[in-house]
Amino acid sequence: MSDCHDCHSCGSTSVAELPRPAAVRTVALVGPPNSGKTTLFNRLTGLRQKVANFPGVTVEQHTGVAEFPDGRAVSIIDLPGIYSLQPRSEDEHVAFDVLHGKRAGTPKPEAVLLVLDSTNLARHLMLAAPILALGLPTLIILNMADDLRNRGGKLDLKKLSKELGAPVALISARGGQGIGEVFDFLAGTMAKPSPTLLPILQDVPKCREWAGAVGSKAGYRAPIAPKWTRRLDSVFLHPVAGPVIFLLIVVGVIRTIFMAAQPISDAAQAIIASSGNWLASALPKSPLSSLAIDGVWKGVGNVLVFLPQVLLLFLFIGILEDSGYLARAALIADRTMARVGLQGKSFIPLLSAYGCAVPAIMATRTIENKRDRIATILIAPFMTCSARLPVYALLIAAFIPNRNFIGSIITAQVAALLGLYLLGFVAAVVTARLLKSSVLKSVQAPFLLEMPSYRWPTFQSLGLRLLDRSKVFLRRAGTVILLVTVILWIATYLPYSGGKPLIENSLAGTVGRTIEPIIKPLGFNWKIGIGLITSLAARETIISTLGLIYGMDPESEGMQLQKALHQDLSTGGAFALLIFFAFAMQCMSTVAVVRRETGGWTWPILQFTYMGALAYAGAFIAFHVIH
Repeated sequence: MSDCHDCHSCGSTSVAELPRPAAVRTVALVGPPNSGKTTLFNRLTGLRQKVANFPGVTVEQHTGVAEFPDGRAVSIIDLPGIYSLQPRSEDEHVAFDVLHGKRAGTPKPEAVLLVLDSTNLARHLMLAAPILALGLPTLIILNMADDLRNRGGKLDLKKLSKELGAPVALISARGGQGIGEVFDFLAGTMAKPSPTLLPILQDVPKCREWAGAVGSKAGYRAPIAPKWTRRLDSVFLHPVAGPVIFLLIVVGVIRTIFMAAQPISDAAQAIIASSGNWLASALPKSPLSSLAIDGVWKGVGNVLVFLPQVLLLFLFIGILEDSGYLARAALIADRTMARVGLQGKSFIPLLSAYGCAVPAIMATRTIENKRDRIATILIAPFMTCSARLPVYALLIAAFIPNRNFIGSIITAQVAALLGLYLLGFVAAVVTARLLKSSVLKSVQAPFLLEMPSYRWPTFQSLGLRLLDRSKVFLRRAGTVILLVTVILWIATYLPYSGGKPLIENSLAGTVGRTIEPIIKPLGFNWKIGIGLITSLAARETIISTLGLIYGMDPESEGMQLQKALHQDLSTGGAFALLIFFAFAMQCMSTVAVVRRETGGWTWPILQFTYMGALAYAGAFIAFHVIH
């Protein structure tokens, strides 16, 4: 946690009150990390939100709309979690610029919602001074009221409001208590105390003294940590038991992802296959019907069947994050990170890379040390992202029998998936060690992390998270994968002969046969080669690519994709393909983000080349050992 260096003037109230402010149209939502800011944002906006990047930077911009019963609406900008307004990190730069109206493309907010953790008020209050000094109408929102009350905490809201010169609301964003007061402020119906300016606070000790003094005058008594929290931490943070529990959780998550979602995926695949056959019989045979059925319907459908696995992955990540366990896992991981030259702050971006490397690389902006940040960026794509999961699931189900491996708890298929996750992690650790002992060597920084309280995740928070990931997955399937599939279908028809296309002699087949000598030592033929090329746009497009090729090939037409793969891949070739996808950086979106984050093409070119060479070498060894 960074210290506050920018406390300025702050206010206290006189007895008189200013007139109620008018209703606002644009509001900034500000607060430290782990204050419940995002939960409040979801509570206020529901499904009326969108995610983009702030213009010119890779910091995500979450905006949403809070609607009133009379039809009025307020736009809410959810700013990155910050401890200070002194612009040092990219997060703080964005927050500073938005609040001062200096961020192009983003309107200056007319008011501020400042979210603070009521159970950690002494530290979080330090952010109140610079926010109040902006002179914008501000509502101080003290979140986690239920924790404060249940754990014996105490606070006089009227006295605190008087000391701050701003209205204060005690709420529980998780449970929904007190949300009405937030809407009252947004509607302009909440009275604002009249402020009296205090001397400017410049240094850290004075800033802390001011925050402590304000809390004391408001009768603040910090809640005690519940016994069960201390007991859980004594287990989860134990030097031996902690890592073991973390490993068991990882194994349990991966086992559930593969085994629980597989029946759903199989059923979806059967539905898509049967419906495709029905469409084929209903439509007259023509190039356009082939495009609709072989290209769009079956090609994109072959990817969509893996949505259950992806959503299960994000469900478990959401549960671990919302419960407060991930912060403990980061502390455990810091011990391992230190051995390879990284710090605990690298853990959260690397963990989020299991969902997608793009936001993970963007999340490295919280790492102050530039060399640590670049090292984390370079190893993040080794983590097994959700785009790899469909490819893994397809090949494992096709080539590895579902027999017991370690009793009935871990089958051979689950063990293979676990091994691939572990392989990516080991590659990341070894690469980090190489980087931090050579070109990116730096002094080890201390790792400070604020431990959030343990909480039960809410259905609303998890539901919104899964809905958001579904939109991302479907948008990817409906844009990138669809576009690649259509282009590939056209390439299989050119040059057009007037009849059923001969894929091997088509433009796509020519490209595949051109690169076949390069990939043949890995056990891949020209068909797999086409898939490797299209997967550069997005890893999972190899599934739609192979589905289209096999669907149009007379030898495999009508076969399920898993069965068709046996025509062109031996067991050794299948393992080689798995290893290739574990290492290769087949994602142009990731390359583009690395270029933006590192400020040039040098690092992304080196990263792409290194990961490609490692993928080729690993696949070569796997094919020749297993073959």
